[in-house]
Amino acid sequence: MNPTQSAVILRATNLTKTFPVAAQPFARWRGLPPRAVRALTGVSLEVRRGETLGIVGESGCGKSTLARCLVRLYDADSGSLEYDGADVLALRGADLRRYNRRVQMVFQDPFSSLNPRMTVYQTLAEALLVHRLRTPAQVPERIRELLELVGLPLEAQHRLPHEFSGGQRQRIGIARALSVEPETLIADELVSALDVSVQAQVVNLLLELQERLHLTVLFVAHDLRLVRHISHRVAVMYLGRVVELADTETLFSNPQHPYTRALLAAAPELDPAKKSVVEAVRGELPSPLSPPSGCAFHPRCPQAFDRCRVDIPHLEPRGETEQLSACHLLEPSQPRASSIPV
Repeated sequence: MNPTQSAVILRATNLTKTFPVAAQPFARWRGLPPRAVRALTGVSLEVRRGETLGIVGESGCGKSTLARCLVRLYDADSGSLEYDGADVLALRGADLRRYNRRVQMVFQDPFSSLNPRMTVYQTLAEALLVHRLRTPAQVPERIRELLELVGLPLEAQHRLPHEFSGGQRQRIGIARALSVEPETLIADELVSALDVSVQAQVVNLLLELQERLHLTVLFVAHDLRLVRHISHRVAVMYLGRVVELADTETLFSNPQHPYTRALLAAAPELDPAKKSVVEAVRGELPSPLSPPSGCAFHPRCPQAFDRCRVDIPHLEPRGETEQLSACHLLEPSQPRASSIPV
């Protein structure tokens, strides 16, 4: 079965997450209200069993915060999160540990996510023993299997993280995530810290592991070419919201949201002779401390009109496909008022 036609295994609905900002003395003296970074503002998406869902957007749009909320490293302020029919936000104790085993995360920087004082053997053995997946006598054989699975030699088990290259450390991070036999893997900027030559190796490894272990994958990245290569569907995020979601080929061949079109226009060409002369996105990403009213993209959108400044567009189906977009421009019955200068 095509993964994009499979049953939904993970569903997030209207997830929000804010981070309070420490008030400056002057602000406290004036009695100003406390400020907060609005990292997620109503994120809704579904992940289907066996698929790879790519999540893309500029730095600061909330991709990594969403990933951490999905694995409960952060607790969402509001909204709902379901996994295989269970309410994830209500899980506690042993139930939460079982969820953490089923949904694992691989982080962007493998050096900071690995304990520098623990050997590879100790790192992998810890995960196996904490979750009681193997007896102490069975641990050495399981570690041998994990190292073989990610393409590392057996002697790597006795070394410390600083003795490996970036690509090898990322393989160790993948092995640690797979050690607890998860169903879903969330890869947060998996290869962005690696050399281009190593990126392809790690991505191909991920694809092989997904097919071999029947994994569901959320692939968080900012490299559109990489996302197109690896993903079945793509969700585009902007300032804490999903603004477009579609199967990969539909999104790349027929993007609906102005921000998606801007991202595609800004993507570098593989052919050095082809240079883009299009000004992709004007201005900078607004501060999540004080996001714009209405559509968050309207200050940078050359097609924005009056309604964009007031009403927040909802993520809705567009056309006969499963493509979802959040843009007032896609409502043909909406009369346009005067344009907004950008």
